[in-house]
Amino acid sequence: MTFVRFMESVSGRSLRVAVGLVLFVVGAVLGGPWWVLAAVGLVPIAAGVFNFCLLAPFLGAPLRPHSSGA
Repeated sequence: MTFVRFMESVSGRSLRVAVGLVLFVVGAVLGGPWWVLAAVGLVPIAAGVFNFCLLAPFLGAPLRPHSSGA
């Protein structure tokens, strides 16, 4: 659950967006069949922006973190 807690944090969200951007840029720069990598990069970008973690349900946590009431 430590991993899930990290991914729910601001640092985890930032990491998801950064990894997604790297995948997207590499796929876009390489072109050709590598466009698939760019498309896959959109998933972690969306996960970070909309605050969900696709791995969390596999680790026994909810897809979206509980709100902190803020």
